[in-house]
Amino acid sequence: MGKMLQESLRAPVTKIITPICRGLIKMGVSANMVTAVGALCTILAAVLTFPQGRFFLGTMLIIVFVLFDLFDGTIARLSEKGSNAWGALLDSTLDRLTDAVILGSILWFMIGEDDPLVPLVLLTIVLGFLISYIKARAESLGIECNGGLAERTERIIIVLTTVGFAGLGVDYIMGIGFWVLAIASFVTVIQRLRIVYIGAK
Repeated sequence: MGKMLQESLRAPVTKIITPICRGLIKMGVSANMVTAVGALCTILAAVLTFPQGRFFLGTMLIIVFVLFDLFDGTIARLSEKGSNAWGALLDSTLDRLTDAVILGSILWFMIGEDDPLVPLVLLTIVLGFLISYIKARAESLGIECNGGLAERTERIIIVLTTVGFAGLGVDYIMGIGFWVLAIASFVTVIQRLRIVYIGAK
């Protein structure tokens, strides 16, 4: 779902932001700078809102900063240097960091509230990193490992939708959302292990 959403929106959004990106390149702004600023702003938004239970505000801010992903990719494509291995590594590393901070900030609030969902949120954090680890380890072995029910985009959509509606006072949405996330993440781990198992034969 997340990938389909990205593909359907990518062309019109890219057309809109391309002039802006050209202007940023002329100002000397690099794709890596945009990536770093976007990650920093996302981290600050999560840390300054979610632990205080300000879920709707935090969600709206993070959605804005997640759009930096569109800018850095477009700047990389338009710039003379283009994309490179360092930029790809930086982007992936900061993605993992922002994911951890977003979920960690939610967990921080839940621990303070003695919420029974704490173990479930911890499980989603572990499963999320397993999904990323399996892909990275597989590719280091020369096996392509893409796909699965809940890749990063899908997981972020589930998390932000869950906490956004929680911020609006929707009952039981945290439990429903994190159970969906945990199940989808577990299925994705199994799917990626299967991809590697088949690829290793």
